[in-house]
Formats: sequence, C-alpha cells, structure tokens
Amino acid sequence: MSTALESTRPRWRGPGTWLGMLDAWLLEPRDSTLRWLPRPLRELLWFGLKEARACLFAGLFFVAVFAMPRAGLFGLPRYDVLLLWALLVQGWMLRAKLESRDEFRAICLFHVVGFVLEAYKTRIGMWSYPDFGYTKLLGVPLFSGFMYAAVGSYIIQAWRLLDVRIRHHPPYWMAVGAALLIYANFFTHHYIGDYRWYIAALVLGLYARATVVFRPRDRDRRMPLLLAFVLIGFSLWLAENFSTFHGIWRYPNQMGAWSRVHIGKWSSWSLLVIMTFTIVAGLKHVKASIHVPED
Repeated sequence: MSTALESTRPRWRGPGTWLGMLDAWLLEPRDSTLRWLPRPLRELLWFGLKEARACLFAGLFFVAVFAMPRAGLFGLPRYDVLLLWALLVQGWMLRAKLESRDEFRAICLFHVVGFVLEAYKTRIGMWSYPDFGYTKLLGVPLFSGFMYAAVGSYIIQAWRLLDVRIRHHPPYWMAVGAALLIYANFFTHHYIGDYRWYIAALVLGLYARATVVFRPRDRDRRMPLLLAFVLIGFSLWLAENFSTFHGIWRYPNQMGAWSRVHIGKWSSWSLLVIMTFTIVAGLKHVKASIHVPED
C-alpha cells in the first residue's frame, strides 16, 4: 500500500534535471509554441533564452559578485566567499553533467591562464584587489580566475545550445599562433611596446572569411565570426564596468572615485575572446563542427 502511494507521488528532481529538460525544450521547439508571435520575434526570444541559459555559470557567478556585501558573509571575507561559491557552482555543473570532463579541463585551463595574467598585472600596478582575503595569492584572490573561466563556460554552452558551426576557419596552427601572440602581448607591451593593433590586423586577415552558423530556433543564421568576437568583447567590457563600480577590483584612476573603464579595454577583451575561442576549438567534439579549408 505504502509502496503504491510512494510511486504515485511526484519525485523531486534536482536543478540539473530541470535544466536538462529546459535544454531539450530549447533545442527541439514545437511549432505550436508561441505561434501567436511573429516569427522574427519568436526567433529573437528563443535566441535570448539560449543565450541566458549559456550564461548559467557566468550569471550565477557575477550575481554573487554584485550581491556580495563588502564585509563578506559568516565572518569570511567576500573574496573567499566568492571562491567557495564558484567552486560549488562548478562542482554542481560537473556532477549534473551540464559540462563534460573535457570541458571542465578546458575551463580549468582558462582559470590558470586568467590567474597568471591577473598576478602579473597586479604586480606591476595595472589594477588591484583592495580588500583582504585568506585565499589571495600574489596579491590576487583565487576567485578571479573564474572570471576568465566564465567566458570559456559561456562559449562551450552556447556552442551546444545554438548548434554552432564554423565555416572557413583558419588552419589550427595559425589560430593557435595568433592566440599565443595575443596572450604574450598582454605581458610584453609594458616593455617592448603594445602591438595589439598589429595582432588585430593579423587576426582580421586570418578570420576574414570565417563565418559562424548558428540556430536560434529552427532555422540556421549566419554572421561573420569577427563580429561575434567584438560583440562578446563588448559584453565583457560592460561587465568590467559593473565589477569596478562595485569595487571588486580597481584601476589606479578609480581609487578616489569610480570612472568608466577606458573604451580601449573593449579591444583587449575582444582579443581575449579570440584566445578563449581557440582553446574551446581544440575540444574534440567542437572540432567536428569546424570547417577548415584545405587550400
């Protein structure tokens, strides 16, 4: 009797299960869904929903960043609470199979790459993390690497949800070489000059023919891959303005009073997106959706 009753009760499902159901709904929309809306608006709405879903880790992370009290929580400094929160979210996504182990390893690489850059930039005084934290290393809180990992997580999730395919991608060795030049310039421009615009010209030539094919709802759409890099870079520049406004880190000119982050940082973020994209493109299941011309 009790067994029969238990079998009829609705079983509680964790958030990972609900997200899996949401993904299935987004990836296979029914024709009857929102039919009363004009097709362009339906497609735009679906695109927005998929983008929001792809930002799951970034959204949970940055909501915590902006909502965290300056004094921290439960006697822990906010930098340490943010690290614990990022680890918790990342562990949950892995356990719920929202990310594969290969994707998790790539995200760990983003974290390391970002932390090394942060440690170098803070050491030479480009920006600083003014608050105390037990988990600060070389003057940089360990949670900061997750800001870079969030970009990688977004690209990985968006690739699957939007069924991304790349046409006319440059040869991998050229793409990797450009990504290494981008990363090196973040360090060397303090000593031998800033060559970002030369590197940007190189990237422009490499990706001039590259097109990203994606599916917002039930039809394929196309856009230049370079435009996608620039748009994502702009979003990151906006997020940086919010972060500095909330005092998570500060540039020297923001110590007295907050001011807008220089628009030139937009180009830096766009180049960083290209570097991140190159790492994601190295994932085995992603490579299958990338077309590299043989000529």
